[in-house]
Amino acid sequence: MNRETQGFVLLLLGGAVLRAGLTDVYLRYVKAGLRPLLIVAGVVLIVAALATFWYELRRNRAHRRDGHDGPGSDGPDASDGGAEHEPGAHREPRVAWLMVLPVLVLILVVPPALGSYAANRTGTALQLGLTVLTPPVGDPAPMSLVDYATFAAYEHGRPLGNRRVRISGFITVGPHGAPYLTRMILTCCAADAQPIKVGLSGQLPATLRPDVWLEVIGTYSDKLITDDVNGGPIPFIQVSQATPIPAPRDPYGT
Repeated sequence: MNRETQGFVLLLLGGAVLRAGLTDVYLRYVKAGLRPLLIVAGVVLIVAALATFWYELRRNRAHRRDGHDGPGSDGPDASDGGAEHEPGAHREPRVAWLMVLPVLVLILVVPPALGSYAANRTGTALQLGLTVLTPPVGDPAPMSLVDYATFAAYEHGRPLGNRRVRISGFITVGPHGAPYLTRMILTCCAADAQPIKVGLSGQLPATLRPDVWLEVIGTYSDKLITDDVNGGPIPFIQVSQATPIPAPRDPYGT
């Protein structure tokens, strides 16, 4: 691959990373806190591409001053009279252009957030110490699904009492038909996403379809089961109200 092609690929990749970092697209790939690093990485790639173009342009001018006609290239790929006509001489640059395809996919296609398909094949990631436990305030008290699950599973609902709480997530259906309210959490990026599941009991809509987002208002339930995938705890909430909602801006937020 010659330097012009390398620079073009770097420019496309840097533009794709910068575009993702400056819009909400990056939330489909990494945690929200990594946004500044993505923007910096995109800028560095673009600067590297421009530096590559400048270096090649300067080298070509130097070749012309020295009496060479064609643009310079590296090592065995140098264009001399016979090399251009060797069998397969142009095959490597053509194949190298395939490297542009993943970059174009990154630019043109926004992948959907992980949903019930991934959650049903991964055991719950709930564990003590996953979040800092802070008693909720309000009625109903807004809580993250992870906070509620931690209170219910490890504190037996003591900080909650009979207070109503509001949590949200998307629907997954367990192996025995039990509906769960689920959120996927990230350690770093979507590749390591794991689900947190809360079972639903009480007043539920007649039809609960997987991947539909719900806002649930309810109270602590002492029901607790184990995940069939990894044996992790799945607490329940006694639902008094369930309302479909649009998918949030950050689908991996807790």
